Amino acid sequence: MSRVEQPSRRTLLAAAVAAAAVSGGVIPAAAHAAPGAGTGGGARRPVDYRAWTTYGDWRRGSVRGARPVAGARPGVVIGTPAGTTDYTDPHTGTTAAWEYATWTSPVHRLTVPATEVIASWNAHTPGGTWIQVDLKGTYSDGTDTPWYVMGRWTAGDGERDIRRTSVDDQGDGKSSIWTDTFSVDDASTGLRLVSYRLRLTLHRRPGTRGTPTVWRLGAMGSDVPDRFTVPASTPGHAGELRVPRYSQEIHKGQYPEYDNGGEAWCSPTSSQMIIEYWGGRLTEEQLAWVDPAYADPQVCHAARYTYDNQYEGCGNWPFNAAYAATFEGLQGVVTRLGSLTDLETLIAAGIPAITSQSFLEEELTGAGYGTSGHLMTVIGFTADGDVIANDPASDDNEAVRRVYRRREWENIWLRTKRYNASGKVVSGTGGVCYLYFPAHPSPRQRKALAAVGVR
Repeated sequence: MSRVEQPSRRTLLAAAVAAAAVSGGVIPAAAHAAPGAGTGGGARRPVDYRAWTTYGDWRRGSVRGARPVAGARPGVVIGTPAGTTDYTDPHTGTTAAWEYATWTSPVHRLTVPATEVIASWNAHTPGGTWIQVDLKGTYSDGTDTPWYVMGRWTAGDGERDIRRTSVDDQGDGKSSIWTDTFSVDDASTGLRLVSYRLRLTLHRRPGTRGTPTVWRLGAMGSDVPDRFTVPASTPGHAGELRVPRYSQEIHKGQYPEYDNGGEAWCSPTSSQMIIEYWGGRLTEEQLAWVDPAYADPQVCHAARYTYDNQYEGCGNWPFNAAYAATFEGLQGVVTRLGSLTDLETLIAAGIPAITSQSFLEEELTGAGYGTSGHLMTVIGFTADGDVIANDPASDDNEAVRRVYRRREWENIWLRTKRYNASGKVVSGTGGVCYLYFPAHPSPRQRKALAAVGVR
């Protein structure tokens, strides 16, 4: 199959202003979601997000060469390495030896037996260090998955680093990994993932003293019902957050090695907006590599350091969350929300959100484009309940702020099924979002995050 036709998350996220007539063969992971419980009205939330973040959490895991560390931001680091392993980087061809240590979580039993699971993490990886995140689960039929690689990640891309990457071609005949998403192959059979463990492998150059530090490790399991439409929510909180505005479109043709700017950079552009909302700043030294003729060099930087060398793009969801958490005092997660009420709860607490959606041009009034997958930043709600978004698919920074009709926006974000321009059924994202927030949230922020299932 061609790259566009492959059932990969790449097709869901890569194009911010892609033609809505993209081939109906595209089957992003959300297409596998099966019927399940709805949200709102007291029904159970079809999402289970679990994270390990406290010193007690890290102590409850099993270790081989790793050790928990306490402090203002507890984590896990390499203690005495468990051994040395060789790794051949598929993107450079270089084979190198690495000392390693592992931390494995306790078994987490999902409150929502899941058709999909997405892991995300926050870590510090000095030069010459990197981490691998793996997932192993148990199905509802009592059998186990293999250990799946959910990502190989480092903050840098220097000579001493590996190239950050997802891993393709993972499956066991019951489930598969699509870039960053575990997905049951045929949810209509009733098969679900009922529990999982996450494993961290921390790596460093032999003979050095550096170590990765992982502060947050979590996963979102979900069983979102198949749906072309969702119930309308009642408008609640009205207000707008002052989030910086950046256009991805002014970067067209920049840095082909990081997917050529423009349409492909919706995710890092959105990430950079919220990072700067929280006070994250890049130094002149960090930006010195960017062509001085380019405006908003921090967007180029975000693209470079979220780039997934296997996916060949900047739209890997956990890689964006991990990039955000490289800024001091920030953390990031990937999860799903159930309604615009959830977004209103977050906005009221001062927390903007990055949302993923796909739609035909005529389905979202005022957008002026259709897309098979696009990220934008929700920054508020009007008095009538309409959505205020910083949409990076805009001609310039001034045009980034948009107001979209509540009912239209809610439906294109939360549905899992839609019709493309050819009339073929393809998938929607089912409420996926990135949330970036302080490492030490205020009581109000903690309450809002807990209300949407994030702790």
